[in-house]
Amino acid sequence: MAAGLFTESVGSVAAVCTTSAFLPQLIRVWRRKSAEDISLSMFLLFSTGVGLWLVYGLRIDSFPIIAANAVTLALAVAILVLKLRYASRRPASIRLPSSGKIEV
Repeated sequence: MAAGLFTESVGSVAAVCTTSAFLPQLIRVWRRKSAEDISLSMFLLFSTGVGLWLVYGLRIDSFPIIAANAVTLALAVAILVLKLRYASRRPASIRLPSSGKIEV
């Protein structure tokens, strides 16, 4: 019984650490109104994986896995939504040709 409690406690602490790691990124994106440096494909793949971990946690009835992945998924989706929202507001960037001269 004590071993099970210890294991659940370790899982809960790990969940808090990994989930709260997303808060600084979300706050930064929100304050800067930019998520330009965030890889869309990485966050889509990551969010898919977290969603699958959530399903797994539900299937095995593990509270630490369910709670951590539900909150992490919400934070990751919030970052994705802000990335897409802020990307649609940015004007198209001007790229110079390799010669360095602007051609009209």
